[in-house]
Amino acid sequence: MKILEASDLGAAIRGRRKELHYTQAYISEFTGLSISFISDVENGKPTVEMEKVFQLLQILGMDLFIENR
Repeated sequence: MKILEASDLGAAIRGRRKELHYTQAYISEFTGLSISFISDVENGKPTVEMEKVFQLLQILGMDLFIENR
């Protein structure tokens, strides 16, 4: 999937979470990330803390790759 903006990444994360049948509350309990943070990421908020996004990706079993065009 090509990520062009924060909302694209958020949609991918939301899709994976739902694929795994995880609720935001479950991830929050498991990781310590707040439900509001998870919601912000999934809704494409552009100012979220990247280190926490990487933690969320890890929990969901996702990798992030950067390629030159």
